[in-house]
Order: sequence, then structure tokens, then C-alpha cells
Amino acid sequence: MRPVRIAVRRFDPFESAIRRQFADFARARGEAVGLKIEALELNDLHARLFAAGGLGDGSIDLAFLSTDWLAEAQSAGLIENLRPHLARAPIADFPAAWSRSLVTLQDFAGGFWGLPYHDGPECLIYRKDLLQAAGLEVPRTWEAFHAAARRLHAPAQNVYGTTLALYPDGHNGFYDFCIHVWSRGGEPFGPGARPQLCTGEAEAALDFLRRLARDGAAIAPGARALDSVKAGLLFCAGKVALMANWFGFAALAETWAESRVKGRVEVAPLPQGPGGRSVSLNVYWVIALASGSTQKALAWDFLRHVATGAMDKVTTLEGAIGVRRSTWSDEEVNRLIPFYHKLDALHGHARELPLHPRLAEVSRVIDELLARALDTDESSRALLAEAQRRLEVIIA
Repeated sequence: MRPVRIAVRRFDPFESAIRRQFADFARARGEAVGLKIEALELNDLHARLFAAGGLGDGSIDLAFLSTDWLAEAQSAGLIENLRPHLARAPIADFPAAWSRSLVTLQDFAGGFWGLPYHDGPECLIYRKDLLQAAGLEVPRTWEAFHAAARRLHAPAQNVYGTTLALYPDGHNGFYDFCIHVWSRGGEPFGPGARPQLCTGEAEAALDFLRRLARDGAAIAPGARALDSVKAGLLFCAGKVALMANWFGFAALAETWAESRVKGRVEVAPLPQGPGGRSVSLNVYWVIALASGSTQKALAWDFLRHVATGAMDKVTTLEGAIGVRRSTWSDEEVNRLIPFYHKLDALHGHARELPLHPRLAEVSRVIDELLARALDTDESSRALLAEAQRRLEVIIA
């Protein structure tokens, strides 16, 4: 029997959790079953699965997919509809044991296209010791966030006020732009993913991001080279006072052996902009069954095992974020990570990106928009108008 081959986003907790979960699966199955993990950075993972054909050519059985990629994979026939597998070999308490927000993005076009694996909406992550020492309240607006970052910025002590994850991987830069538009009362996309960038809210969002990114008295250097993982690890190293990032990095700061900030971390809803409200983003990782897999029954059996309460807790204990409500409220987990129970409430602030098979191309345009905003003095209005024209062609 060939090993089960799974492509994952390169992140130590993902890899270690999958290994533990597969070892438990093999023990429960009572037979020698092999596992091969292929861990790739974000852009490389997308290229391996799509451009290189990994989902369809039989070289991969299971794959981590961002929910952003699901429409692209489904429309190209690259992933399996899981409904027939759920009917043949159901998962106990599915979907009732999950938050509705984690079983909706993969439910479209008459199918169900991936099991949720790792969650954690964007939130405000901060060093409560530093805010308390400076007499600062938790910022509720983006202007207060910027002011707090400037107040806490202390490069001589190897602590920076904040950071951004601006590496152009179609990930955090794109997400942060959308969050900033939403939090100011705007809508970056209309029905059918139609772009709506020529608005005052989008202009204010881009103005704020470029101002923050250029503020050497508030932000850690090298943000253009940071993706969300590297930004999160910078926080865990004790070098960032507060940031907008995924909940998972707050949890990692409490569980990772190398964290320098255990016991000093807290989370809160993201700040809001003028005329808006606090808004987060609901993007999560699912494990999908590749259409080209030649051992779909075995792969599905493993997915069913991963979905159990005990294995979802393993995901969390290894440093990622479990997706079952039982894990979020688990006593042991909340002793390790005292703010873990807040996940359910944070989901109440979460928005979703539009479902579109070319969303990866859309994200690249926003990445390039942000790069131009940082590299030039062109007006935000002009930059947004150019991005609007490009996106209209893509969406059409």
C-alpha cells in the first residue's frame, strides 16, 4: 500500500499535528499505513496543487486548501465532493459540533469540498504587560492602534510597536486591506465579486495602511518581507507590542516552547475605523480530497479520524487552532491558553470574501496595489482606480 500523501502549508504546528494524528489513525486501524508530508510555503503550495497539477495527477491524496482557493479547485474539477463520502461513512456529530461559520465556505455548487482543519479569525493580539506599564487602554480604533504602536515602539529594547505582513503572497496584505475597508463601513466587493474600490472608505483604508507601513516610529523594519507566519513569530519572540493577525499566533505565543511572551498575551476584537465597526475575516484551512487520488477511501478514513474531538484537540496542543467547539471550551486548553474560549465570540465579528474561481488573481492585484502605495507617492485615489480597472477585467 502506498503511503497517504498530503500537501500542507509549511508551518511546524501543521506538520507535527498531522504526524501525531496519522500515527493515532494507524494505531486505531491496526495496520502499517505510511504517510508522506509535502510542506510548502503559501505560493509554492498553490503552484504545486494547481499549476503543477498535484490535485489531479495522482501525486497527492489530501491537501491543505485555504478557503480562498476552493472555488478555483472546484471549478477545475480538482477536488472531490465529500457529500457521498459523508453519506457512506458519516462523521459523528457533523456538522453540529462545529461553528456554522466553519462549514459554510466549502458548501456550494451542490457539494461539500473540504473538512475544516485550522481556524482562528484575525484579531487584535497584544502584550498586556506593555499596555499596562504604559497606562494604555486596549485600542478600539485604528488611530488609537497607531498611537499605541508609537507609544510602545522601543527599538533600543528590541521591541517594536507593531508590524504588518506585507509579503506579496495573496494573503495578509489582501486580507488587511479588505478588513480596513469593511471597518470603515465600505464594501470592497459587490455581488458576483464585482470590485468597488473607488470609494472614500477604500481610499481611507489605503491611506492608513501606507501611513502605518512608512512610520519608522511605530513599525518593525522589513514588513515587506514578512508573511503572516513570520510576523506571528516576531510577536512570539517578544519583538512586537501589538498587531492585527490570526488568533493562532496568540495561541502559539502561549504554547510554543520558544515563545518569550507566555503569560503576557491577550486578544481583543480588531479596532474600527471612522463610521464603521469592528470587523474580522473568516478565512480558514480545510483538508480537501484530491480528485486524482487513487486511494480515496483510505484518505477519507483519515479525514474522519482527524475530525474527532480528540484529534481536533491535538491540532490545538501542537500549536495550530482546532475547529470544534469542544476544543474551544476545553478546560485543559483554556488552562494553557486562557483566552481560547473567546474564539466563538470573535467569529461574531467575521466577514467572508466573495466566492470566485479567480480570487487568487484578485489578491495579486491588491498585493501590487499595496506595493505601489508604499513605493510611490501616487495618490491613493489614482492607485485604486487603476486596480479597479484591472479587477473588472479579471472578474468579467
